[in-house]
Amino acid sequence: MGHVPNPGSAVPAMPQVSERVRALHAQMTLEEKLAQIVGYWLDQNGTVAPMQSEMASGQKDAGLLTEITQHGIGHYTRVYGTRPVDPAERAAWLWAEQRRLKRETRLGIPALVHEEVLTGLAAWQAATYPTPLAWGAAFDPALVEEAGHAIGESMRELGIHQGLAPVLDVIRDPRWGRVDECIGEDPYLVGTVGTAYVRGMQSAGAHATLKHFVGYSGSIAGRNHAPVSAGPREIADVYLPPFEMAVLDGNVRSVMNSYADIDGIPVVSNPDLLTGVLRERWGFTGTVVADYFAVAFLEVMHAIAADRGEAASLALQAGLDIELPTGDAYLEPLAERVRSGALDEAYVDRAVLRALAQKEELGLLEPEAFEDEPPANPQLDSPRHQDIARRLAAKSVVLLTNEGILPLGAGGSAPARVAVVGPNAARPEALMGCYSFVNHVLAHHPGYEMGFDIPSVAEALGTAFADAGLTQPELVLAEGCTPEGEDHDGFAEAVAAAQGADVAVVVVGDQAGLFGRGTVGEGNDVESLDLPGVQRELVGALVATGTPVVMVLLTGRPYAIDWALDGSGPRPAAVLQAFFPGEGGGLAIADVLTGRVNPSGRMPVSMPRSSGSLPYSYLHPILGGPSDVTATDSTPLRPFGFGLSYTSFAYSDLVVTPSVAAGGTFTAEVTVTNTGDVAGEHVVQLFGHDIVGSVARPVVQLLGYGRVALEPGAATRVTFTVPTARFAFSDRRMVRVVEPGDVEVWVGSHAEASAADASAQETTGGAITSHKEIKRRVIPGVATPRTIMAITGAAHEVTTADARLVGVVAQPLVDA
Repeated sequence: MGHVPNPGSAVPAMPQVSERVRALHAQMTLEEKLAQIVGYWLDQNGTVAPMQSEMASGQKDAGLLTEITQHGIGHYTRVYGTRPVDPAERAAWLWAEQRRLKRETRLGIPALVHEEVLTGLAAWQAATYPTPLAWGAAFDPALVEEAGHAIGESMRELGIHQGLAPVLDVIRDPRWGRVDECIGEDPYLVGTVGTAYVRGMQSAGAHATLKHFVGYSGSIAGRNHAPVSAGPREIADVYLPPFEMAVLDGNVRSVMNSYADIDGIPVVSNPDLLTGVLRERWGFTGTVVADYFAVAFLEVMHAIAADRGEAASLALQAGLDIELPTGDAYLEPLAERVRSGALDEAYVDRAVLRALAQKEELGLLEPEAFEDEPPANPQLDSPRHQDIARRLAAKSVVLLTNEGILPLGAGGSAPARVAVVGPNAARPEALMGCYSFVNHVLAHHPGYEMGFDIPSVAEALGTAFADAGLTQPELVLAEGCTPEGEDHDGFAEAVAAAQGADVAVVVVGDQAGLFGRGTVGEGNDVESLDLPGVQRELVGALVATGTPVVMVLLTGRPYAIDWALDGSGPRPAAVLQAFFPGEGGGLAIADVLTGRVNPSGRMPVSMPRSSGSLPYSYLHPILGGPSDVTATDSTPLRPFGFGLSYTSFAYSDLVVTPSVAAGGTFTAEVTVTNTGDVAGEHVVQLFGHDIVGSVARPVVQLLGYGRVALEPGAATRVTFTVPTARFAFSDRRMVRVVEPGDVEVWVGSHAEASAADASAQETTGGAITSHKEIKRRVIPGVATPRTIMAITGAAHEVTTADARLVGVVAQPLVDA
């Protein structure tokens, strides 16, 4: 029968598998092996992947499914998520198809079914959750884990085994269209939140998939698929840690490659990353799957392979196990390479063993697989889904500025008349991200209902005041303009609505879509970070009426809105930022506006000053910020971790372990007090700074964080237990180490909130003085004084055995 891999083979990272998997593999012909490491896309239409129509043009029609699967099949691609299908009817088809595969193929192996799950299960009638950038804004891994578990349960109910999420790309440039798919700009925030999602989904019995390994978000100028020029230290210290955390602490079962090349080497063909880092360093035992068409792209986009066979050989040897979305390079082109002797069949065996081991883990090799009855009435948007989605949305809303206008129900009275205007006020589509089923797929199928309840902001405000115990005001609706375009025809109606109202709520921002459809999303990169279309003009026209204006941003990226936050002229009285908050987002925003919910979201990414200040990260060394050696100022409008509340919080009595051995653990304790008049939740952020390092270090970095809920006047003692590995970095040998020396530790309400504030001139020690005046901003925030802690002993070389997670415990304080 098939080739039996030699245990002493030179092929690296051969998997250890069960006797059942090894016996099954030993029966396989080459054709049966290759069938297990490819997918088949049943329903192809529209554009939901890059170059989809061109790359899939040679795929056989689904009417020939018996012929296509004569040797078996590895994956079925997006059975529910390519077009609107009735879930119960599709489940019945899938159960029957899986039984056919078991009975009619020689080896009787069912297909693994995968779907997109970035904002919930991307299927018709399924719940749509906030986009991952909102997960980051919520700073609440436990709630994200709860969401991941609920999504995983829906998957398993429908016979879906693997979800293509979470995205662990660290944001480096918000001009990139896929920013709404990302969690944030800090590796620790990305890692902790993403790992929570993995744990949640996999605890429900479905496999999560990390995307996009690695460096994808570093593409030049934020252009999708563009080359990445990051050096090995940036890759090691910024891009890799979230993936490492999800592998080691989340036991993730699948990883998907990045499309990009790093320093000229496409990741899909890079064995140092796909095998060396993932397998040999971290001990990853799951499968590596291709981002759609990535193997073929080695030939047609990267031009490092002369044909599909060479592309397949490069990817397989690098460590890419499964070709998705459909079989192309890994079928006949790869078979020809093996038959000709150009490729050792042991590389095929390695991938097949991993694929079979995954199917075994998922229960697909059990005799009873799919012998039960399919779900007759799946509840994909149950009250539980709705509750989790709404709570996550509420915690993600960020209050950027407030001149006392919010909440609109302050003092127990509501305005008599509210104008609700703007292109995103009455559009449910504006609440959802690029990978929601509505914006990703249903946009190609006009005439279909969304299939679930998703109140817009305007609709939610229709009952929100009454729900908050207030008198329901009269609402006057006007669109004003569309998200894109130059049409001003709706301005007059919007202005008139504002003039006749006590307050105007203007909802502006993005429309998510793909590849030129919409303003943000995959392929929708931008050169300018101004609000799209004429939306800024609309806000200006409303502000000019003299009616107080509350601006709500429904976006997939942060925009440069200095005119709205810090402008010298008339500006909105309050600004709320919501990153595509999903089906409960309209309700959550309405709750924040009325005061039923006290906003507690924090910026997971810096809000840029302008497009010209990019790329920017708060994790910059001294010379990455403002100084006298440059006439430009890269400091953001609002920093990482920023967010206001309807109450106020104070920090006191910070106590930090005075010294700790490199490789050890230290504690930092602080008292947090609600000093305002209303209850609220607060994100307590612990920051650090390595004062002198052997390589340039960031001026500030997030060490850990935790949420606390406090009644007015209440206080809690928060204790962080911090492994010194949180200060680790790659030294000049490219070894991750914790170096001895002094570090600063403090608690602050955002990354720029600190008692220490060196002047720009001090960055050069006075050696250079710029003739251009440096304008200092005062950003609201509180912080403790910085405490010096000594890390002692010899430098500690960090291994996978070192702890990565910071423990956080809050103990309420009781007045004596």
